[in-house]
Amino acid sequence: MKQLKLLRVAENDNTTFGVLLVDGAPQFVTAEDLWRENEKQVSCIPPGRYVIRRHTSPKFGLCYAVDNVLNRSHILIHAGNTHRDTHGCILVGLQFGVISGESAILRSKDALTLLMGSLAKDGEASLEITSYIER
Repeated sequence: MKQLKLLRVAENDNTTFGVLLVDGAPQFVTAEDLWRENEKQVSCIPPGRYVIRRHTSPKFGLCYAVDNVLNRSHILIHAGNTHRDTHGCILVGLQFGVISGESAILRSKDALTLLMGSLAKDGEASLEITSYIER
């Protein structure tokens, strides 16, 4: 099973940014909502260990679902660029950037395609989330 590690490294007024490692190698950047006490659709999920599984979403198509998030469901890893696209989920991209003056991640659809390809053989992976942001 592939091992993914999400290192949350920075945040601004609206977004938590991170780096996603696959089997120890940095592969992607991420964007999530800020920590808002694990509230549904507006908060990133708590740091911890999770299993992600291949999932087909009516809205996002083929993506990954994060299992066993305390008091939460329908947490996905999908394409998107800014905090407006997160709704409590994890967005993946290939680089950090700016869209319309707002901090963002870029080339998200490309990143999701690459992530899906790297996990295609297993259909699931472990995900560890760690934060380097002091609160």
